[in-house]
Amino acid sequence: MLRLRQIAMVAPELAPVVEAGCETLGAVCFRDPGVANYGLENALWALGGTFLEALAPIQPGTTVARYLDRRGGPSGYMLIIDCTDLAPVRLRLAMLNIRIVEDLDMTIHGASAKALHLHPRDTGGCLLSIDQHGPDQTMLGSYAWAGPDWHRHMNPDMAITGAVIACDNPEVIAMRWSTLLVRPWHKLEDRWRLQLNHGSIDFTAISDGRGEGLSAIRIAGLGAPMQLSGLDLLPEESA
Repeated sequence: MLRLRQIAMVAPELAPVVEAGCETLGAVCFRDPGVANYGLENALWALGGTFLEALAPIQPGTTVARYLDRRGGPSGYMLIIDCTDLAPVRLRLAMLNIRIVEDLDMTIHGASAKALHLHPRDTGGCLLSIDQHGPDQTMLGSYAWAGPDWHRHMNPDMAITGAVIACDNPEVIAMRWSTLLVRPWHKLEDRWRLQLNHGSIDFTAISDGRGEGLSAIRIAGLGAPMQLSGLDLLPEESA
């Protein structure tokens, strides 16, 4: 079981992103004080059982601040997939020589969370985290990163259903992620797509000169396209 669960985007300042996001997405469900340990502040929206996070640096020299410089401004940043068992994923990463830059195992607000942040140079595309959450592993179940009250602040009429990653060579990166995630890919008109149990990931050619990165997400229930923190928010594709 693999599900697209969370997207993170980055901006130089958090307040304007939160103001614009709340107008369309609803109330913020959580602000995590723990990200201050990384020199950051954040805000999180719960869209159904999926999550959209905005991050901004509060001190110089952070990884996010360097990423903003490299991307030339606000941008999509990280994609989080959750699974039901992280053990075989860990073994597969070792077999593929994919480096883990952060290995988390903790319990927060009564919910357990394990997460493997993978080295972007080994995966290509963008920063990828593969997580396992519990004890309730359903889409509306446990999710430690969203705080103790996220259900109360959830927007039940929206959900993230897809991500778009711009790549120098989208076919190669799609094949690499396909091997990593053990999911088949198929060619669409202008992109390569991996289908997950919930959501999909598209790999497309770079069109804006900013280099590889997370460029867009699809949201069921979104009325019209918009841009938030350098990330295109697109309505769900019609069947």
